[in-house]
Parts: sequence; C-alpha cells; structure tokens
Amino acid sequence: MAPGMRLSEALKTVQAAPADAEPFRVALVCGYTPLHLQTFLAAHLQLALPQRRIVIITGLYGDVAGTLENLANKMTDAVSLSLEWEDLDPRLGFRSSGRWSAEAVGEILASVQSTLGRLASAISRIHAGTRVTVAPPSIPLPPLFHTPGFRLSTAELALQQEIADFQMRLAADARVAVVSSQRLGEESPLGSRYDLKSDLATGLPYSLQHADVLAGLFAKNIVPPPPKKGIITDLDDTLWSGIVGELGPEAVTWDLATHAHLHALYQKLLASLSTEGILVAIASKNDPVVAGQALQRKDLLLSPDLVFPVEVHWNAKSGSVDRILKTWNVAADSVVFVDDSPMELAEVAAAHPGIEPVLFPKNDVAQGLAMLRRLRDLCGKGQLSQDDKIRRDSIKRRTHFRDQLVSAAAIPESFQQQLNGVLTLDFHCADSPRVYELVNKTNQFNLNGVRYTESEWRRLVSSQHSLLLSAAYEDRFGPLGVIAVLQCQVNGLRAVVNTWVLSCRAFGRRIEHAILQMLFDRPNVREVEFNFISTERNGPLQDFLTEILGSKPAGQAVLSREQFERSCPQLYHEIRELRGAEANG
Repeated sequence: MAPGMRLSEALKTVQAAPADAEPFRVALVCGYTPLHLQTFLAAHLQLALPQRRIVIITGLYGDVAGTLENLANKMTDAVSLSLEWEDLDPRLGFRSSGRWSAEAVGEILASVQSTLGRLASAISRIHAGTRVTVAPPSIPLPPLFHTPGFRLSTAELALQQEIADFQMRLAADARVAVVSSQRLGEESPLGSRYDLKSDLATGLPYSLQHADVLAGLFAKNIVPPPPKKGIITDLDDTLWSGIVGELGPEAVTWDLATHAHLHALYQKLLASLSTEGILVAIASKNDPVVAGQALQRKDLLLSPDLVFPVEVHWNAKSGSVDRILKTWNVAADSVVFVDDSPMELAEVAAAHPGIEPVLFPKNDVAQGLAMLRRLRDLCGKGQLSQDDKIRRDSIKRRTHFRDQLVSAAAIPESFQQQLNGVLTLDFHCADSPRVYELVNKTNQFNLNGVRYTESEWRRLVSSQHSLLLSAAYEDRFGPLGVIAVLQCQVNGLRAVVNTWVLSCRAFGRRIEHAILQMLFDRPNVREVEFNFISTERNGPLQDFLTEILGSKPAGQAVLSREQFERSCPQLYHEIRELRGAEANG
C-alpha cells in the first residue's frame, strides 16, 4: 500500500491555496465530527484543482438527513456523503447508550429502511449540476449481535442488503458516484480504520490513515482524472508469454498450464476496454508474418477485430507509436504504452513526452495484478455511451475516408457531395454525459481550451439567453456519433460563442461550416463573436478561424454574416433537428 498524505502536508496544501482564486464549494455531509477528514478532503481537492480555492461546508452533528435536505436550495459544486451505521440508527453506533435487545433488531431494520429512503429522496432533490459522492458505512458494526464475530447473523446480512440496495439506487443516477468499498478496503484495511478512543473523545471515529484514504477517494470521484483514450501494447512477453519468432505462433502461451495466465487476464482486460470505446493498437518488433499468425489463433482472448492499427516490424517502437497516434489523431498524453522491456518504455517515453509508460511485470503476478488495476483506473469511465462503442470503427472508416479524399483531391466538391452526410442537431442536450465529456476532452478543435466542472457547466448552459447544441454525424462511411458541441449567448444581433468543440474524427467534412450556418440562420443574428484563446493544441481551430475571418484570430474575434457567406464553401449535408421527445430518448 502506497504511503498516504500526512496531516501536516494536508494543512500546508490547504494553506497554500491562492486566496483570490474562485472558490470550489463542497458540502461534506457526515453525522460525526469531520475534523481531519475535512482537512484531508480539502487538500486532495486542492491538488486536483490547483487554480481554485477549496471551501468545505459541513452540517449539524448527528443530522445527516437534515443536512442533505437543506442542500436542496443551496448551490454547491459537489456533495460528499460519508455514511456510517450510527447515522441510520443510533443503536448501531459505539457512542450511543441506547438500550439493545434481540427484540429491537426488527425495529432497527425498519428504522434503517426509513432513513435510507429519506437520504435517497434528499439526494434526488439536490441541484442537477452538483456532483454527489457517497461512501457507504466503512467502520464495523458494534459486537452486539447474537452470533460470534466469525459468523454473520441474519440481521447483519439484512443491514448489508439494505445498504447494497441503497447504493444500487444511487448508482443509477448519472450525477452520483458511489465510492468503491473494495478499493477502500485495499487502501485502508478494516482493522486499522476505527479509532474508538477518538470516537468517544471527539466524535471522529476514523484513524488518520483512514480519513486520508477516504478523502482521497472522495476527491477522485468529485474530480476524476480524464480517462486515457488508447492503449498501445507490445506482443512478446506482454500480450502472450514467449518470443513468437523463436517458438513459433502455436507455442506462445497465455494459460494456467504454462503459468502464463497473467497474459490471459491482460488480454481479457484489453478486450473489455476496447468494447467500451478505448482504442487498442499493437507496436511490436517482430516478424510480421509469424506474429500475424499468432494473432489469428482462435484461442486468443483479444479478437483482432478489436485492435487497430497493428505495427509489426523491426524498426524502432517510437516510430510505430508515432504512426499509431497519427492514425488515431490523439495526443501522446492520452495514451498508455505497455511493454515488458524498460528500455523500450524509456525509448518511447523519450520520443513522446506525456505518454503513460506501463511495465508489464511478466515474472511477478502480484505486480501484474497491480498493473491490471492501474490500467482500469487510467482508462475507466463513469458511464458508457453509444459513441464510445463506435469510436474504433469510426477511426477505421476515417482512415478509409482520408485515403479516398487523397485519391479524390482533383474533384473535392464531387467527393464532398457523394458523402451523403447527415447532421443531426440536438438543442436539448444539457443533461447528456457525452456532451460534457466532449467539451472537457477535445483539444485540437477547441475554441479556448476551457475545462468545466459539472456545476460550472450546468450554470453556463442554464444562464440567460444561452443556446446549447450538440451535433451527431453519419455518412456513407458510417456513423460517428455525437462529434460537436457549441454553446453561446444570443444577445440581440450577436451570438457570443463561449464553447465550441469538434471531434478530430469528423475533420474534413465541413461540419464546422454547417454549424455556423445554423447560427446565422437564426432570426436576427448578424454577427458571431468567438471567445477565442490560443492553446498549444488547438491549431486546427485556429486554421479554421483564420480561413473564415481572413486573418489570424485574436481574443474576441467577430465574424459577420456577409464575411461568412463569402468564405463558406458549398454545403451538402442533410440537416435534421431532434424534437424534444427524441432528444430525451
């Protein structure tokens, strides 16, 4: 277990926060005295949001339900609910002196059901733009049940079932994240969590270590790191055990009998991630014919259809990675590179700063499990969308589209016309997780690179005169899903664009022109103002604005309807607008 944050370090982190920064307000809801948990939570969030000033708001001691209910009318950026058994019924805590009897167990269960229902109802009424994170009870029940401690009683099982049902109900809400009890147990063993002395003396039941771990998991769920977009993997002693060029395609293994099952687990994880929208590619120094034969084996747990592209030859892996990144059209810092060779990892990392190098520990099963968990953490998402599932195939189609475009360069208008593109606009997409994700992860066609917390995004799209749209696209090469988001304020004759992103998968299809055309088609809009900021990575957006403005953009660039009409090429898309019922499923 990795060493945690010391209390002194947490205090220094909190005190070093910029005093004039915009506050990030978090309601910490718990029935006990928050003390060190509050400090650790503020510190972990400060590290995740260094440009903000973390403000922790707490409620009344012993009144979890009332505190949650009072938040319905308050604007906070996040809510963290740390639930313990005593909050559900005082008799389930160590500090309570209430009477206990076997006859009271049924009454306690009824009380727990009622309180959990009240908590779920209160959470549902919290402002829609607020991220809610919930941690189920983490300290043990008091030793009062009739069975010995090494045997669960039916009453304890019934309590655990109530908590499980409560978590299932909450997890179905896209705004709510439930802290993983399994991860909490890995990082904070059960035997070292509870501090009876502290609980009785101060009302804080947690050890310092447990308070730090729980605060860290709260912070990760409130401000989750952006998931990686792709994994590039080696073959020999990584995807399988053995050197395929020496052993032959039928002799490399990934099974229990040859003590190579770690490779099977790795294949299963890659297959799982690929079907969830994570890109998977291969970069291997190998004989392409022999390696290709091994990749076609029927017992391979990672289907070749889930991998694209495949770079197998004897040249440097950094060159393979470079071509893969260009094919995917993603930056190195969005990608993980997995190899069993530290030298190969170092060579690729030196050539592609920002890439996440991960060593495959072929001879250490314990480290292998840690690696699998790390990959899941790096690539996992809170929710999946239909767009995630079609990403790999759309990149394959984009590669074919790019080849066709090159071959059709002499007649680009004919090629554009033959795409048969359909652009579907949705003006009711404020609640779409895909829209929020696209705004926060797109870099190349991004108006200003501004990232939003969920509460900030909700406030922006619900502000006065706000216009929000998302665009999905498909053509004869197949569907790309939701690929563009634009948010602006329409003030009289001018639309002021605050956010505009377009997925790199959709480049070259004049979708950006069609979206601007839609703005100018709105009644009275004569000018579009862009809140533009140059970033290191939004070159494609800068090139587009330069093309339509006639000069390089700077600051508040303004485009008139007449300018746009002069610079806009012929558009061939069929435009479809979703009705309210369609947009909401």
